[in-house]
Amino acid sequence: MSASKHFDKIAWTVTALMLVITILFMHGGALGLEVMAHTMGYENRLFDNTRVHTIDIVMNDWDEFIANATSEEYYAANVVIDGEAYKNVGIRGKGNTSLSTVSSLGSERYSFKIEFDQYDNSISYHGLDKLSLNNLIQDSTMMKDYLTYTMMNAFGAAAPLCSFVYITVNGEDWGLYLAVEGVEDSFLERNYGSDYGELYKPDSLSFGGGRGNGKDFDMDDFMNSDTSSDISDGSSGGITMPDMSGFDPSAMFGEGLDPFSMFGGEIPEGADNSSAPQDFDLSAMFGEGEKNGFNLGGMGGFGMGSSDVKLQYIDDSIDSYSNIWNNAKTDITENDQNRLIESLRKLSNGEEIESVVDIEQVIRYFVVHNYVCNGDSYTGSMIHNYYLYEENGQMAMIPWDYNLAYGTFQGGNGQSTVNTPIDAPVSGGAGEDRPMWNWILSDESYTELYHQYFAEFLNTVDIQGIIDNAYNLIKSYVEKDPTAFFTYEEFETGVETMRQYCALRSESISMQLANGETTSNMSYVDASGLTLSDMGSMSGMGGGFGGGMPDMGDRGSFGDRESSDSKESEKNRSGNSEFQTMPQIEEETTDSLRVQETSVSNTVVISLSSAMPGGFDPSQMSGGFSGQMPEGFDPSQMQGWFSGEIPNMGEMPEGFDPSQMPGNFSGNIPSSSSDGTETTPFGDADSSETSDGADSSGNSNRPASGNMQMPSGDFNFNMNSMGSAASSSTNWIWLVVSVLILGAGLIVVKLYKY
Repeated sequence: MSASKHFDKIAWTVTALMLVITILFMHGGALGLEVMAHTMGYENRLFDNTRVHTIDIVMNDWDEFIANATSEEYYAANVVIDGEAYKNVGIRGKGNTSLSTVSSLGSERYSFKIEFDQYDNSISYHGLDKLSLNNLIQDSTMMKDYLTYTMMNAFGAAAPLCSFVYITVNGEDWGLYLAVEGVEDSFLERNYGSDYGELYKPDSLSFGGGRGNGKDFDMDDFMNSDTSSDISDGSSGGITMPDMSGFDPSAMFGEGLDPFSMFGGEIPEGADNSSAPQDFDLSAMFGEGEKNGFNLGGMGGFGMGSSDVKLQYIDDSIDSYSNIWNNAKTDITENDQNRLIESLRKLSNGEEIESVVDIEQVIRYFVVHNYVCNGDSYTGSMIHNYYLYEENGQMAMIPWDYNLAYGTFQGGNGQSTVNTPIDAPVSGGAGEDRPMWNWILSDESYTELYHQYFAEFLNTVDIQGIIDNAYNLIKSYVEKDPTAFFTYEEFETGVETMRQYCALRSESISMQLANGETTSNMSYVDASGLTLSDMGSMSGMGGGFGGGMPDMGDRGSFGDRESSDSKESEKNRSGNSEFQTMPQIEEETTDSLRVQETSVSNTVVISLSSAMPGGFDPSQMSGGFSGQMPEGFDPSQMQGWFSGEIPNMGEMPEGFDPSQMPGNFSGNIPSSSSDGTETTPFGDADSSETSDGADSSGNSNRPASGNMQMPSGDFNFNMNSMGSAASSSTNWIWLVVSVLILGAGLIVVKLYKY
């Protein structure tokens, strides 16, 4: 009898322990327990950054796929990664504005997304389900994304893994890309365990939220769109937009022109506002800014994101946060939505910050993020390009898309960017409207912790070593890259500029911390000789887009490195040449109009040259403005303070002869091919190609699908089934196991008791 009672106690003790273990597994996060990250298997294979990896894409219908890339439709393909072959995976074109940009450049060098389980959910690359292949557009260094993600990971912030890959298509060279771990299921499991939380990619613009967004973005359509319909259906997420339906920017600035690019983002004093829409409020659209200080070189007060994308609390209505829900990357429920709204409420009100923010992760994120000065981000003017992770009400930021970091979203002189105060990273001034950042400044203890982490980052992360290792690793691949957007000389210049930027940025921040001045730009270091656009920028593409459009006559399509005149390319890059395809315009003339396409934002920047009106300071104007105005420009229309309304500049200046513009000029600069055939590099990509896909010299500039060939060497077909388990199913498995064990224990107790 005593033995029976003794065993009874043991059985109940084991049962209680099993229940405790079950609760810990299911609700450990809510109890403050750290979730162990998983080792997936792919981390030290494809993302071993000590070498350049190889990916061969094998497709019979490659030409059709490329022609249809902007649709972002999946095609079936076989891929061979470092000798391992994977059959029947999905591949599509990837990107937001970059899709339309590549197409408008006449290039075929799209970014791609590989989904291993698109057609067979048992397939993964050693546990990886999604892989992004970035084309390194707007990046002459070829490493802006790489350096940022590598620094994030080195500093302990959750960030995508990445590595350089050299892509071939059907065995033929295609180019050097950056392979980036998709921020989806595999990423979440690697960083947060199988019982991970919810993931969002908030975005209120039509060119940043995900698949399908951005490829058809047009600035004219955006400016003339009827925003009232967006507001009425709740999709505005709290944004207040002026009625632009009656505003025609083409009447003022010419078809397709961006009025703010014309003046480098600074509205000159003396603009006539009589022609603006009656209720037009510039601050509602672009954010509050200083008088005459929009400064779109840094985009000034320009804020295009809605309140929900800024992660502000709006109200308790789920409909007010559509820009978050519509970009959810995990399956969400109404409970998930209400939980996140409550977290945003506490965040905006500064309540219980420790319960709604992963303090360490978010501070580590902002340390690296604010070091690289990315204007195309949460702290920038567009307010996108980040992931929001939420688990049990606690939020964290995950980095994404840094090809326009290091001040290259603006370009220009590096003095202001390099000395950007670490406590004032938000474009346009104060960051009170970005609560995910502002909580750090709202409490002195958090601000001090942020400063401590910044000092730790500067002392522990070998930034110059990362740059040098990457440069030595990829330089031979850059030199032979047949589709690159930049020349090898521009790559060398870009990398050296990045080295200087990082050295000066580190010095400036060290002095900010040492002197206790982290909110005002004190210009601690001299970076006036640093040209940020040498690293690639919004307005600067390969072959001299920063200063003028190069002659495309010897290129079958943009990106073909076999230019016959590299010196002319360098001349164009420095901005000292005129367009070779604009007839009857002499270089020596003082009354000229130069038009420069900036396809990234689908705008055209005008450089006007003639005498400036008295009292106007051209030194305050950025971009391609040369300090002179065209004949016929009436400065009297620019008198008085510009009060936030767009002035009416009327027709084109007197003296401008449109007959000098070739063809039906609409902002696109045609160029002549080597055989005299007129091409339009910024128009339809097909217009710059011959019918058989060859370039102007008769050489094919892309792999032919009819000559599909497997790569040489040994490789094995890998059909592993290491897909990730859903977090909800994991909970149920543990619950069922626990119940079974509990039931077995009770049965044993009952049997032995009697």
